[in-house]
Amino acid sequence: MKPRVLVTGSSGMLGTDLARELKTEYEVIGADVVSNPKSAVHRFYKADISDGKSIAALFDKVKPVIVIHAAAWADVDGCELDSKKAYLINTEGTNNVALACKKIGATLIYISTDFVFDGRKKKLYKENDRTNPLNTYADSKLKGEAKVKKTLKKYFILRSSWLYGKYGKNFVDTIVGKAKKVRILKVVDDQVGSPTYTIDLARAIHALMDKACEDYGVYHISNSGNISWYEYAKTVLKLAGIKAKVTPISSGELNRPAKRPAMSVMDSSKFESVTGYKMRGWKSALREYLN
Repeated sequence: MKPRVLVTGSSGMLGTDLARELKTEYEVIGADVVSNPKSAVHRFYKADISDGKSIAALFDKVKPVIVIHAAAWADVDGCELDSKKAYLINTEGTNNVALACKKIGATLIYISTDFVFDGRKKKLYKENDRTNPLNTYADSKLKGEAKVKKTLKKYFILRSSWLYGKYGKNFVDTIVGKAKKVRILKVVDDQVGSPTYTIDLARAIHALMDKACEDYGVYHISNSGNISWYEYAKTVLKLAGIKAKVTPISSGELNRPAKRPAMSVMDSSKFESVTGYKMRGWKSALREYLN
């Protein structure tokens, strides 16, 4: 009998790739506010993580060994404009999931973000570096981390960055779509990070589940290497074979509601040493995605 894993946010970009990655070794149960016909979950339950009672009842019914908490409100600017909703989903929702895990004795894998850092460091961010969120989204996710640490002993907090994948809205698809409509694209050149393919993150999570049964704690996992959004956009168009002009602008010029860290590149060496799994370079992953 396969071990049972419950994935919250199973219809989302990462959740869909997680189910596809894990389905041969695990019985994958999906939970989300909407279903996804392209999902590979063995069973699906409609569930809202902000409803603590229904989440507790679902976990008690399913009794998973591991819960991968990928559900979140990841609209960074949206969170800034509606902080009440951001904290309800990303903080209280995570607390509900952690409490439900505690009740049934499940291990929790919580997906967090590189945005918990303020971007002032000149070197790669390590797991024990000081956090200092610049926006509501990041703060709500960090407070979610705190809820997990307070509630559970058996947990993994995984911080990743700049996610893109086949089953959700992302920067790569947005740039390609815009380049087909307009001649000149304006993209910020003063934010640097590590683009991460959701298929690669799903594989990394699988490796952690296989190898690191009791090495609990915080881990950084991203595709290796780093780039600015501006250079990233140019690379996307070059690999996609689309001719369009990309002009660099500052974050100040873009003037979005939420402030972003200037540098949020993370060190994944802890994850690699524990699992023996090495994350490939972001450009190799991007090339595969575009093909």
